[in-house]
Amino acid sequence: MAVSRVVPDLKCESPAEAKDFYTRVLGLEVVMDHGWIVTLADPERPEVQLSLMTHDATGPVVPVASIQVDDVDASYRAARAAGAEIVHELTEEPWGVRRFFVRDPDGNVINILTHRG
Repeated sequence: MAVSRVVPDLKCESPAEAKDFYTRVLGLEVVMDHGWIVTLADPERPEVQLSLMTHDATGPVVPVASIQVDDVDASYRAARAAGAEIVHELTEEPWGVRRFFVRDPDGNVINILTHRG
């Protein structure tokens, strides 16, 4: 399995204020906005991203990072085999990702995902 992208996820109370801050201070642009999650990217390097989240639509917590992999099923099996705590089971989400949440040894919750199709 290969990692293709790592995006920090910041919990925020006001997506509008947070968007304003990161667009004005860092020059990031909104590339996705579902209301509860907003992803911003550097216009010159779109792979450089940051997500702002008020909550997670189906998961129990806001993860600290989202890691996109080429084979989420293999990552899920590896997490299970390692005895890691699965916080949100492997799920096909309506917005086009297959993902699960896992807790790392220090207690950080990570969203591991792949985009469908």
